Amino acid sequence: MNVYIVHVAPKPSEPLGQYIQRVCDSMRLTQLELSIRVGIHIQTIRKIESGATSRLSQKCRSGLAAALRIPQEYLHAVVKQIPLQTVTALEYCPQCWILGTALDPMWTSLRSKYCFACGKSLCSQCGSCNEPIMSLEFRFCLYCGESYEQP
Repeated sequence: MNVYIVHVAPKPSEPLGQYIQRVCDSMRLTQLELSIRVGIHIQTIRKIESGATSRLSQKCRSGLAAALRIPQEYLHAVVKQIPLQTVTALEYCPQCWILGTALDPMWTSLRSKYCFACGKSLCSQCGSCNEPIMSLEFRFCLYCGESYEQP
């Protein structure tokens, strides 16, 4: 299992601001860098991290998930202070995903089974060894070394 995924999972009853700070610290991101990646004003990031706001718009939630490389469900669980459903693997569209780029936020939803753009089934395991995909930060399977790209 990828240590990065486990490391950034929210802790029980962890406040949103503290969780965002912890993930940013692990990625060595400043507030400014995060706001640029998410596409929101830096003041919004400051409000979130200071605890002045505990609600996230869909744009902010999907942007934070993509920028921090975490599933949106992590943010949803932290905001709602509910137990986190275990994410067993990441899913991506083998037709639409470009290797080395961030996942589309729609694919990270636990309810997503098909690509919203092309309708193809989302992949959650390596096509070569059938091991679950735990990180798409890399272009190759962590278990067998095969490329995630499908012919």
